[in-house]
Amino acid sequence: MDLPRILVVEDEPRIARLVCDNLEAEGYRVAHAAEGEAALRAAQDGGIDLILLDVMLPGIDGFEICRRLRSGGDRVPILFVTARDLHPDRIEGLMAGGDDYLVKPFQLDELLARVHALLRRAGWTQPVEGRRIEVGRGWVDFERAEAQDATGEVTGITSKELGILRLLVDANGGVVSRSTILDVVWGDEADPTPRTVDNFIVRLRKRFESDPAQPDHLMTVRGIGYRLRAPIST
Repeated sequence: MDLPRILVVEDEPRIARLVCDNLEAEGYRVAHAAEGEAALRAAQDGGIDLILLDVMLPGIDGFEICRRLRSGGDRVPILFVTARDLHPDRIEGLMAGGDDYLVKPFQLDELLARVHALLRRAGWTQPVEGRRIEVGRGWVDFERAEAQDATGEVTGITSKELGILRLLVDANGGVVSRSTILDVVWGDEADPTPRTVDNFIVRLRKRFESDPAQPDHLMTVRGIGYRLRAPIST
């Protein structure tokens, strides 16, 4: 299987070299663009698994690159890496379609951890033995990040909900502990607790179960965690 390919969009040569060298040392394939138009072309050519995107660039800025990619249907994960550290900048980056936001100067280990987390989450949207998996009275489409609920309504589904469902599906009816869900889905994020997992399971039951108070599919294994009864590919 090909290693993930990361596009680093950075116009400051020293930072670009530092980031690219360390990503390559981690085993990733790396491409680099130093200005906006080149970055947009590289992203639109395809084959990119993650973009590290500066905001202040020659030509098109990073926010506009992100908006254009998203409007064209490109869902590649985007991590903004920028000196723009004001709260409105963070909001603009996320509203443009970015997945995460890291302010310069940054610690290299934090950058690599965020890269790993975004690539892991992107893997949750890959097909699992078929594009759709039946869950309770509905289904989840991992590739499109969509789900049909028990009433037949189709809506988007969050990355954390996808992550939990992916773990349950991959367990093939086995039990997945709360601690495993926290480790994989939340990783190093601050302050998640087992109760956080329980709350997400409640949300998933409301989406997929005919009677969320008496679930038939998203089952609790007391004192351990959860399992998904009989997932079926369609």
